[in-house]
Amino acid sequence: MADRRLDRMLRQVRRWRGSTPSEGLKLDPALPDNDIKKLRRTIDDCIEGRGGEVAARRRATTIGAAFSELDPVGRRRFFDLLANEYDHEDDAVDHAIAKVVQSTEPDQRRRAERELLQTLQPRRERLLRRFVGIDGGLPFLIDLREELLPHRKATGSLAAVDEDLRNILTSWFDVALLRLERIEWSSAASTLEKLIEYEAVHAIESWEDLKGRLGPDRRCYGYFHPSMPGEPVIFVEVALTKGIARDLPPLLDHDDADRLESTDTDTAIFYSISNCHQGLSGVSLGDLLIKRVVEELSATLPNLTTFSTLSPIPGFRSWLQQQLADEATHHELLTEDERTSIAPDDPARAIERLASLATASSPPSAETLEPFRPALLRLAARYLTVERRGSRALDPVANFHLSNGSRVEQINWRANPGLAGWERGMGMMVNYRYVPDSIESNHDKYVMDGSIETAGDVERLLR
Repeated sequence: MADRRLDRMLRQVRRWRGSTPSEGLKLDPALPDNDIKKLRRTIDDCIEGRGGEVAARRRATTIGAAFSELDPVGRRRFFDLLANEYDHEDDAVDHAIAKVVQSTEPDQRRRAERELLQTLQPRRERLLRRFVGIDGGLPFLIDLREELLPHRKATGSLAAVDEDLRNILTSWFDVALLRLERIEWSSAASTLEKLIEYEAVHAIESWEDLKGRLGPDRRCYGYFHPSMPGEPVIFVEVALTKGIARDLPPLLDHDDADRLESTDTDTAIFYSISNCHQGLSGVSLGDLLIKRVVEELSATLPNLTTFSTLSPIPGFRSWLQQQLADEATHHELLTEDERTSIAPDDPARAIERLASLATASSPPSAETLEPFRPALLRLAARYLTVERRGSRALDPVANFHLSNGSRVEQINWRANPGLAGWERGMGMMVNYRYVPDSIESNHDKYVMDGSIETAGDVERLLR
């Protein structure tokens, strides 16, 4: 990820350096104090728009090129500069608040409120928005935020810089600005390379593997931004099947003998969704993405009646380990029947045996796992539907699909029996089902109050 970002930045630097040969800002990579003074002057001129809009944009390219050539120490110092010297001014804010309070006429108050809003805007935000208007500026802001993310918890001021960047990116990556496109084997080679590069759920092993994922019983759709042609922002891979898939291996097997004609299928399985840019994390790219894909599939393949995912449960194992580490929760973690199933010879040792299983470095055999099945299925259901971060599901994949309007359909035992499946969800996977007439209402209920729709099989696990 970091190497890819660095390559992209260096290519952009070459373009920017070529377009502003006389404006180059040569800085030591570690950004010592003397160079911070030079950088500060250029930033001030850019923010204030001295010399006009064209000059301001030229300075933005100069600043972007200079940042891209800094080393990690210099980049951190750049972020600290933005955080500490380019926020709003407290005295100006206090003065603007006083004017609002002292306003006696409606028009006077409205003017004072507008002035207060402008005063509250950090000065750095005006700099960051300059990048949107230059060639390559939007991808640069994505990379800039990706650079910042590891540092944002260090201080509140860096978190504020991150918030400014996220707000700008959210406004420019609104779903209304994104185009949904089908990606096929005949698509541009550069786009196909991005699929291999960005696939984050089930790695694409080769070009032959990619070709199989784009075969006649497969579909792939991506969101694209007008400022980043050929570069997917997020993409979803779909398998066309007979009935809801409960196991992963058949979906990744591209044996021609097992292929179905698209017209002989009745179900679309969304088995991989990849957000392509870490710098866009927290930006709601995917809300109702699946709804758009469902609409597209329904229009082109009317024989499809069922739309579902086969999804990992990436945080389940670590969550279970945390529960097992807290002795205060042991009494409520397992039922009596589950304790007896796990340790029929000595039910009191059930927690100990579950803890040993949860820390196993490789997937145990099916026979070894079987006594744990009732407990793990129920705990997985609890993790997906009860455990929360605020009002949202604790599991990030669950949160994504529930935000998109799905319901939790079924938890599948040993659906991904390999090492990756063990590390993510102890071999289990989950179907999130999208019922077209319920997608928007499910989305609204989840976003508004955290309500999670569950199918009967999942409800029974929770009893």
